[in-house]
Amino acid sequence: MNSTLRSRCAKAIGAGALSVTLLSAGTAGAFAASPSAAPNPKPSMTGTAKPSMTGTAKPNKTGGASHSPMANGSITARVSKAQVKAGQSVTFTGRAKGVKVGTKVVLLRMHNGKWTALKSSTVLKNGSSYSLTTKLTNKGKEQLRVMAGKVVSPTVLVTVK
Repeated sequence: MNSTLRSRCAKAIGAGALSVTLLSAGTAGAFAASPSAAPNPKPSMTGTAKPSMTGTAKPNKTGGASHSPMANGSITARVSKAQVKAGQSVTFTGRAKGVKVGTKVVLLRMHNGKWTALKSSTVLKNGSSYSLTTKLTNKGKEQLRVMAGKVVSPTVLVTVK
């Protein structure tokens, strides 16, 4: 009976030792397979997603609206007349957000695929509003927009007859 007890005890110790060895080898093998315990690439929080204001398109007198690239602000542009005769004056009015009072406001015209500044300009008044008047002489559909600093308005179409 003594020998049976010794034999069982030896088997239990051997099985325990074998289990510890296999467990240690498996863990060591897992660490050896990956150079670090952390996943690679490691996710990091570099910032929070923030919505940005890229433009506010408001319908103009012609019924359309378009977006233009903008800085950190917005500006609207409304035209007094959607159709004018060549040489007739047209007035642009609007308001700006995120632009300092006193900033120069310039009227831009699409010409040969580029935005060019017209001679008409003003400054933002208290309340961030502006009003500028210009005469349009080129017949056809004119694409116009207003720029205050680096902020531009949506494009406004005016038909000159």
